[in-house]
Amino acid sequence: MSEPSTQSPAASAPAAQALIQAEGLSKYYGDFTAIRDVSFSVPQGSVTAFLGPNGAGKSTTMKILTGFLAPSAGRALIAGYDMDTHRIEASRLLGYLPENGPLYPEMTPATYLRFTGEVRGLGGARLKDALDKVAAACRIEEVWYKPVRKLSKGFRQRVGLAQAILHEPKVLILDEPTSGLDPNQIQLVRELVRTLAKDKTILLSTHILQEVEAMSDRVILVSEGRLVFQGTPKELAGGKTIEERFRELTKGVAA
Repeated sequence: MSEPSTQSPAASAPAAQALIQAEGLSKYYGDFTAIRDVSFSVPQGSVTAFLGPNGAGKSTTMKILTGFLAPSAGRALIAGYDMDTHRIEASRLLGYLPENGPLYPEMTPATYLRFTGEVRGLGGARLKDALDKVAAACRIEEVWYKPVRKLSKGFRQRVGLAQAILHEPKVLILDEPTSGLDPNQIQLVRELVRTLAKDKTILLSTHILQEVEAMSDRVILVSEGRLVFQGTPKELAGGKTIEERFRELTKGVAA
């Protein structure tokens, strides 16, 4: 794929290795501030946990990064493409799993994912190969022809993950992928994320602190709409437990 016709400074050499970038992101709803001046980068090849208490601004930030919301200020870039000016180019490189993502209840995984693939521009043998690949990777073959409305939460989450990786994106943004799952389902999603991390850059939103050590090599922490930490899990802990540091940095707000 060719580079954007007009590159931003963020897409120049030093930041080229960062496939996800937030630059001074703010979002206002009247007098309410959802996020304020949030800046961070996610290095290529990393799995980064995006942490924060409920209501801290994680989902708002993710919706801006994926182009579902426009920021009130700042920029979101995927692989150097500004989501405001080069959204189509960025979207081709991006897979997104929203929290409780919408699925068509009367469709089966087979029809839903075929529809998703066609929207993404896949067809013929390429689409068939992609469908076979995600069915196996997400372990949804046994429910392939079962209506989505009859699927368990775990299977619905796997179908959502399948649509996110169907077009083989370089970047994955996953919003609370283990929310509401039982321990066995959580373990399966973790295994899928670890497998995907071999050739993708992943930003994983969660408020479950165990996900940090289980799946990530970097951490971004927000509280009350502001960035309060970015670094490695070890740096976050700073000789304490991650839970202790989380409470300190979020002013004692429970996860």
